[in-house]
Amino acid sequence: MSDFRRLLSYLGRYRIDMVLGAVLVFLETGAELVIPVLMSDLIDVGVAARDMDYILQKGFQMALCALFSLITGLLYARFAARAAYGWGARLREAEYQKLQAFSFSNLDHFSSASLITRLTSDVTLLQNAVNGGLRPLVRGPVMLILGIVLAFVMNAELSVVFLVASPILGAVLLSIVRKIAPMYRRLQEVMDRLNRTVQENVTAIRAVKAFVRGEYEEEKFGSVNRELAETGEKTFHFAVMNQPAFQLVMYSAVVLIMWFGGSMVQRSALQVGDLTGFLSYVFQIMNSLMMISNVFLLLSRSLAGAKRVSEVLDEAIVLTSPENGEKTVPDGSIEFRDVSFKYRADAAAFALSHVNLRINAGQTVGILGGTGAAKSTLVQLIPRLYDATEGEVLVGGKNVKEYDLAALRDAVGIVLQKNVLFSGTVRENLAWGNPNATDEQMWQALKIAAADEFLLHGKQGLDTDLGQGGVNLSGGQKQRVCIARALLKEPKILIFDDSTSAVDMATETNIRQALASLTGMTKLIIAQRISSVKNTDLILVLDDGRLHDAGTHEELLARDPIYQEIYASQVKKEAE
Repeated sequence: MSDFRRLLSYLGRYRIDMVLGAVLVFLETGAELVIPVLMSDLIDVGVAARDMDYILQKGFQMALCALFSLITGLLYARFAARAAYGWGARLREAEYQKLQAFSFSNLDHFSSASLITRLTSDVTLLQNAVNGGLRPLVRGPVMLILGIVLAFVMNAELSVVFLVASPILGAVLLSIVRKIAPMYRRLQEVMDRLNRTVQENVTAIRAVKAFVRGEYEEEKFGSVNRELAETGEKTFHFAVMNQPAFQLVMYSAVVLIMWFGGSMVQRSALQVGDLTGFLSYVFQIMNSLMMISNVFLLLSRSLAGAKRVSEVLDEAIVLTSPENGEKTVPDGSIEFRDVSFKYRADAAAFALSHVNLRINAGQTVGILGGTGAAKSTLVQLIPRLYDATEGEVLVGGKNVKEYDLAALRDAVGIVLQKNVLFSGTVRENLAWGNPNATDEQMWQALKIAAADEFLLHGKQGLDTDLGQGGVNLSGGQKQRVCIARALLKEPKILIFDDSTSAVDMATETNIRQALASLTGMTKLIIAQRISSVKNTDLILVLDDGRLHDAGTHEELLARDPIYQEIYASQVKKEAE
């Protein structure tokens, strides 16, 4: 419950709408509770005395109460909707802003499918709790308390039935809520798995079709879908038990009231109008108890959503900018001082171990190594996508932790191993590198990346639509557009994480020659082919997370066995 109360602090200006909604429900309920009193007087006084004026007078008063109740109910609907959906929008915005501040380490704690569910389904549960629960949450207790008070005022002897029935009903509802509360969280977790299955299938639909794995994916989806259905069936099987329990207890109370009330009417100890009015309160009290039970069930499910949303909002940001952090990166020099790194604190081994390295500003450095040698891990420490576990990483002569994160990452351009393009045009994607870039600058960057050739053939040029995730481009074309986007940043350090693997060797040669003309920029090139890094100023050879050797092509070919092995295998392959 503490999570739910904490999330209510995000109401902001919509808090007024919620308070007004609660006040309107209170007024509506009060007007409805006056009607049975008026009805009792109408029957016992007006009808008994055949006084038509009195009957019309009381009827008119009842109509006014009903009209007032209708108007306040309509106004409540407006304020409640504004409060619920305004609150939901603010929660999603807060979650989304928190996600943007997450480092890679934070993102490792959540699956993407789970984050989507927490931003959509879980927040929707909280919205529904306010939109559908505020009215019964206020109306139920008010109607219950006032109804019982007025019932006791009308006839204390008959009201004793409520004192017996209410604790029984309360105990039953409490046991149901305690049973289903953990089941709702389980339901949301299964929903996460369903979303993950769908997301993976849609993202990799081409691979699914290429390997003819459609039936396998259908079976996998069917399995998690059945699990969701079974979990939901079991959860709501217990959730709906409040209805028969409520009906059993309350209708038993009605039978007893009718039994004892009828006997009192026969003894002239109770008038028919009072019994009629009392029964009206009975049904209102029954209705209020039903509303309260529904609120408990609604809150039980929304509390599961509140917990999951709070987990995102409470996630401690691992990487943050220091106060008064450096806003300018002097140059592109890089230094690793006895750097070790592991992705999780409880990991058994380091991904990088005791790396010592110095790269001068403006140098072009190649990075080679087998799969799992930690090449990508090494370069991700430079823009602080991760922080070194031990040791120091310096850029421009200063520890990367001294820089403002935005300033540091703005000075480092990185073309990731997995190419990421967004829905939209080429122009819109290139604007990620420089929002103020002119068409001339964009074409120049595309030319260096050898991406202008296939865009010039099209009629739309920079306005060519790339489709979702760049689906309209080949793998090599996407790589070249990503390179052009990074070049538009004009960074001091430019990192290529195996980002020319999908282009042919002739195109790669053209890209390398064009990049060589960019002086003053430190360039790190992760590659699988020696030909890609042969002419660089320095080549780093990584092996099992350690810097095995560093030197020029000739130096490494003369002394380093790993480099010699890679060279021999590639020369032999090319010869064959």
